[in-house]
Amino acid sequence: MAERKLVVVPTYNERENLPKLVDRLLALPDEVEILVVDDGSPDGTGEWVAGMSATNPKIHLLSRTAKNGLGRAYIAGFQWALEHGYDLIVQMDADFSHSPEDVPNLLTGIMEQNGDLAIGSRYAGGIRVINWPLKRLVLSVGASYYVKWITGLPVWDPTGGFKCWRRQTLEAIDLPTVKSNGYGFQIEMNHRVWRKGLKVVEVPIIFSDRVEGTSKMSKKIIVEALLMVWSLLIQNGLSRSPKKSVSPAS
Repeated sequence: MAERKLVVVPTYNERENLPKLVDRLLALPDEVEILVVDDGSPDGTGEWVAGMSATNPKIHLLSRTAKNGLGRAYIAGFQWALEHGYDLIVQMDADFSHSPEDVPNLLTGIMEQNGDLAIGSRYAGGIRVINWPLKRLVLSVGASYYVKWITGLPVWDPTGGFKCWRRQTLEAIDLPTVKSNGYGFQIEMNHRVWRKGLKVVEVPIIFSDRVEGTSKMSKKIIVEALLMVWSLLIQNGLSRSPKKSVSPAS
């Protein structure tokens, strides 16, 4: 049987972007379904998805009553994907900073490299970021080195949010115990996979800053990530090496 593929997109006030994003995802050569996890957007995002899902079985809506952070939205989406039997789960932003046309590259990357998690990487093999101010680029690249230096996580882009998961990987990392949000969520999820000895692969992508809407980045999110990295080191017994494990992809 063909593997079932789901793209999970968390939203808060993305009504302008979502119709174009959905059209481009459904036009991909890889047949994917879409789950929008909406945090009660007041701009009508959820209502638009509900209308579309009523006529298109490839579009799904998971409504949450309050804005509770990116990490919580992804956890809810991942749990929905597992409950509904999907095999490959892609996570991506709704603002076109992640190109829908890169989704097949992630799917191919995780399959061809026998990975348990594939990260769409802005920094593997060079820097590929468009329209970011220098200050933010330096902060992002610096954070990558900071995470690698403290934890030993051998990933060039540990804060990136464009990824493809195998269902077995999500089942292995105990989703209900993940508490972080924002940058910290991305780092923690990568670290959980790696410290179990599972295989993380990086697929080069071009990242473009959003052109519509507003960024959800804040100083609180950045500080959380900086402090949480030390917690991950402690959770791994102060070791900068992963455990040896049999990959779920094997």
